[in-house]
Amino acid sequence: MRTGSNFLEANLNMFDGVACLGEAFNPHFIGYPNSADVLGVKLDQRESDPQILIEHVKEAQGLNGFRFFNDHDARVLDIALTDPRCAKIVLTRNPVDSFVSWKIASATGQWKLTNATHAKIQQVPFDVAEFEAHLAGIQAFQTRLLNTLQRSGQTAFYVAYEDLQDVEVMNGLVRWLGVDSHITSLNKKLKKQNPEPMADKVANFGQMEQALARMDRFNLSRTPNFEPRRGPLIPSYVAAAGSPLLFMPLKSGPNAVVQDWMAALDQVKVVDLLTGFSQKTLREWQRAHQSHLSFTVVRHPVVWAHTAFCERIVAGGSGSFAEIRATLRKVHGVDVPDGGAVPETDVVYNMQAHRTAFLAFLKFLRNNLSAQTGVRTDAAWASQLSLLQGMADFGLADVIARETTLRGDLARLAGQIGRTTMPPLPDATDPYAARLAAIYDDVVEMAARDAYGRDYEAFGFGPMR
Repeated sequence: MRTGSNFLEANLNMFDGVACLGEAFNPHFIGYPNSADVLGVKLDQRESDPQILIEHVKEAQGLNGFRFFNDHDARVLDIALTDPRCAKIVLTRNPVDSFVSWKIASATGQWKLTNATHAKIQQVPFDVAEFEAHLAGIQAFQTRLLNTLQRSGQTAFYVAYEDLQDVEVMNGLVRWLGVDSHITSLNKKLKKQNPEPMADKVANFGQMEQALARMDRFNLSRTPNFEPRRGPLIPSYVAAAGSPLLFMPLKSGPNAVVQDWMAALDQVKVVDLLTGFSQKTLREWQRAHQSHLSFTVVRHPVVWAHTAFCERIVAGGSGSFAEIRATLRKVHGVDVPDGGAVPETDVVYNMQAHRTAFLAFLKFLRNNLSAQTGVRTDAAWASQLSLLQGMADFGLADVIARETTLRGDLARLAGQIGRTTMPPLPDATDPYAARLAAIYDDVVEMAARDAYGRDYEAFGFGPMR
């Protein structure tokens, strides 16, 4: 928005057959602050349909383009970014330099300089929170550009701010654009703004140094995520029979308890709850219940993993994964016999064997959630964070309840829809709680944390007890 893009545009316009038309899709003006139109298209025409101006740019004589910033008309990005006949030039700059430059321009009102004697100098304060938001916006925009170009088989011409002073780089850029034109010197009209050292431009430079030193520039503290992206699993959603409540269950959550509560709330049977939604029928239900509330329930990762283990691996019959159990036994050391073992009474597969197998299962989960096994990452043991992110593709839950505070969370939901009394909840929401209590210790806790680090961080879970 300041010297860099202005200088790039001025140099591009020095080449025969190339025309950069300014900020053609700036939401506040068209082309330049005082211009009435671009290629005969006025602001109101562009606002009603940006494709009109795109077509004029394509049809104009020579090679025409425009500057586009991350806060410009998003509709244009969808049009231009996916069009392989539209060349993309990506101008980058040190984000601290660009942030301070932007703050100075905002303070002085000077966005372009052609006479150094008119330069306006002003120190500006550095606000670390504002800078982090600025940086996050730029990074998200650049990531979107890169990913879209990759997926559509395109590439861009990347130019750093410092490259703009190299005439051969400019000539190389225009050759890349396919234009047979050449210049021997750069535009001399525009002047570098605020060439002073950073310490002279920032009022609280010492605080700025300290704040930037604390920033994790390379994102070293992140917890990597290799889980597959998921959809919202809408067919599993459950709506109350009469109340405007929608339950968005997670596969290994306390779902039976919640559905019993929903049925009791409307004094019906569980079979009377509404299930089997498609996106179409769920939207119809939402339109018919305009004051609806949606909720889901997360549970401690140890309980989550143990439930998946008991229901999908240890148990036999409907809902269990016999083939995966055999693979886990053969490849991953999860020694669970076929047939639905009951560790409380089984002589061979007793509670000690159950603990050993569960620890091996947690080790498998750590590898499975890191995309290091050939076994699918089933929704029964996927991270709860990834499942909620999948739900968000359709709609966010109004309430993310916790199993440990479920009674109070459901009471508040009931109050929000006008209920003064609430059906009772059983004291135990985990049918495998006694089994887990018998095998739980610090070793189990640490193994679960290794597997579900993202859930521990995202939801603030501590040790189970």
